[in-house]
Amino acid sequence: MARVKRGTVSRRKHKKLLGLTKGYRGTKSKLVRTATQAMLHAGAYAFHGRKVKKRDFRSLWIIRIGEAVKKEGLSYNVFIDKLKKADIMLDRKILSDLAVQDSQTFKYIVDSVR
Repeated sequence: MARVKRGTVSRRKHKKLLGLTKGYRGTKSKLVRTATQAMLHAGAYAFHGRKVKKRDFRSLWIIRIGEAVKKEGLSYNVFIDKLKKADIMLDRKILSDLAVQDSQTFKYIVDSVR
């Protein structure tokens, strides 16, 4: 059986890995074993972060709507309940954007809900 030399294959893999971990602190960007671990952890954190981002934005929208509705004399949960009963299909993202950017339209929505 012929001898297989894998130097070029390993080097290619290592260069690709070190390119992915470029900019990491210390040995995480220099040594192959620690770079592998750092890359795997970074991928896991990125995956989790994409899920957390959705949660964070929803809570931000709720806070913005709550503060804008409080100025009109309603609480957040009463406002959302009345929105659903009035059959107005606006999601929290749109409502928070209206509360921040276009307060007149938001005030009109709150008045129509009452």
